[in-house]
Amino acid sequence: MMKKFKVLLADDHAIIRDGLKQILAETEDLAVGGEAANGGEVMQQVRTADWDVLVLDISMPGRNGLELIRMIKDEKPDLPILILSMHHEEQYAVRALHAGASGYLTKESDSDLLVAAIRRVASGGVHISDKVAELMVRGVQPANEGQLHNLLSNREYQVFNMLVTGQGLTDIAGELCLSVKTVSTHKTRILQKMNLTNFTELIHYAISHQLAETA
Repeated sequence: MMKKFKVLLADDHAIIRDGLKQILAETEDLAVGGEAANGGEVMQQVRTADWDVLVLDISMPGRNGLELIRMIKDEKPDLPILILSMHHEEQYAVRALHAGASGYLTKESDSDLLVAAIRRVASGGVHISDKVAELMVRGVQPANEGQLHNLLSNREYQVFNMLVTGQGLTDIAGELCLSVKTVSTHKTRILQKMNLTNFTELIHYAISHQLAETA
């Protein structure tokens, strides 16, 4: 008898979860057994049930997705995690894999690739693209100007990405459940660590290193 993998879906957008459920409903070996819309719900589901694979959006309200991966792996080290994100691979893939994820896929991927990635991760494998593999190889090289963003903590890197996509301090504070003062402090530390003097230089760095989307 074919093994049926029990899937936990974690995304703060109900329409995304509904779409994923429709896709997986057409398979014989993947069954959605639960859903979560925020970090708290993810941890509750992880603690109260056994799952074959977690499909996780890295950007959900409140908790840093990278921190969430580490929390999950601390409690359920054998639970495979596939990141399904709106962020391009250059932005979060390597950090997510280092945190403990078994794969990274963007939401622009087609349904066949998604199903294949879930199956591979649920079976104990790893799903990464050639681009991510190249990024991971680059990551072991000595730090230089091209990797200044790697000096940032995971929270600082999250704030960095939100800043360069045009979000203001108040919006970031609200989404991350932080004070505006704390976000402002993160911004200051980001500039200091990256040896940049102002926001314009930060934007230029992000665009030149393909860490921000451009029109």
